[in-house]
Amino acid sequence: MHRLVRLACGPLVLVCCCLAAAQQLGGAGTIQGTVKDPTGAVVAGATVTAHNPVTRFDRSAQTDENGYFVLPNLPPNIYHLSVTQAGFQTFGQDVDVRTAVPIELDPTLQVGASTQTVNVTETSDLLETEPTAHTDIGARVFEEMPLPASASGLSDMVMHSSPGVVADSNGFFHPQGDHAQTQISLDGQPITDQQSRNYSNQISPEAIQSMEVITGVPQAEFGDKSSLVIRTTTRSGLGQRSSGSISGAYGSYGTGALSVNYGVGTQKLGNFISANGFRSGRYLDAPEFIVLHGAGNSQTIFDRLDYQPNAFDSLHLNLFAARSWYQIPNTFDQQAVRQDQRQKIVTFNIAPGWTHLFGNNTLLTANAYFRRDRVNYYPSTDPLADQPATLAQSRQLTNIGFRSDLSYVKGRHNFKM
Repeated sequence: MHRLVRLACGPLVLVCCCLAAAQQLGGAGTIQGTVKDPTGAVVAGATVTAHNPVTRFDRSAQTDENGYFVLPNLPPNIYHLSVTQAGFQTFGQDVDVRTAVPIELDPTLQVGASTQTVNVTETSDLLETEPTAHTDIGARVFEEMPLPASASGLSDMVMHSSPGVVADSNGFFHPQGDHAQTQISLDGQPITDQQSRNYSNQISPEAIQSMEVITGVPQAEFGDKSSLVIRTTTRSGLGQRSSGSISGAYGSYGTGALSVNYGVGTQKLGNFISANGFRSGRYLDAPEFIVLHGAGNSQTIFDRLDYQPNAFDSLHLNLFAARSWYQIPNTFDQQAVRQDQRQKIVTFNIAPGWTHLFGNNTLLTANAYFRRDRVNYYPSTDPLADQPATLAQSRQLTNIGFRSDLSYVKGRHNFKM
């Protein structure tokens, strides 16, 4: 048996954080504020929408009786913010979300016909001032991608969407010509070990809300492996109406897939769950033109729970479990002697996170995580049927870590420690 254990320890301040109650959405941003009219009176029932035309991400909220609104869990990006209400002109403003520190905005609606609008240019989304070379991908884009399997969906999304990234036959990333230099940030949880369908199960694309793939000049916080940084924000039910979806697909090689997603929440409590199943007669690429001994299947389930007890604290809990099983494809010679080698991968991940807002400019974020991949390789029942040699293996990789950072934003300046 071969075991690997990785332990990462962050600043001592995290130990204190883990003892507290919890809250803010790991790595994602928030836009909040109060909508008023020209006299300073609050406007209740106004619709506030954040939209990005590149990723096609949208999030909306209604102002309460005090004119207050919150747009949580916004992936770092530039958004067009619009505010509409009957009897008022439409308010529009571009907002650049780059940190988890909430952005305070107090839009003022001008009295006028509801058909009058303020045009907002979209050029700022295409002409960014960020020095980082990156690709932004939203959930709507995922639906248009030909992703073959949920167990390797994250790798497939990066392959289909990002320039300068290729993969070998095992699904390993090779960004900018490097090997094994990829880092994934999943709601603030760092994942730096190699990710492929041969060594681990990945989160399903159905559970991802937005993804930023950084291929050049990454921020200093991603200093461990910097050839490719994948900053991922998962879907949340916080502040969302009850909604769900069921989808299925069927294709060649007896390939079938089923996906079930459901999210529900209030301004304080939200939950999103995604369950996916996949089966194919060609789970891995075959060495022969005809697929011999190539069946496989995978199942994944992801659940995210969010809780916001007040305006300063926030807690989220990510739970992920997955299993994949598949046959090792045979050559004609191996098939002739009935070689039957198989592999099974079981993955489990739990990641709680807590944030606390100090005033309007400083945010403390704390994330703990426990992730384990267990891989079992099984030989044929008859060892003499294995060509050229028989092999049995059991491996386990465990990641346990704590991470905390303190962010301070003042005007155009952003400091993180």
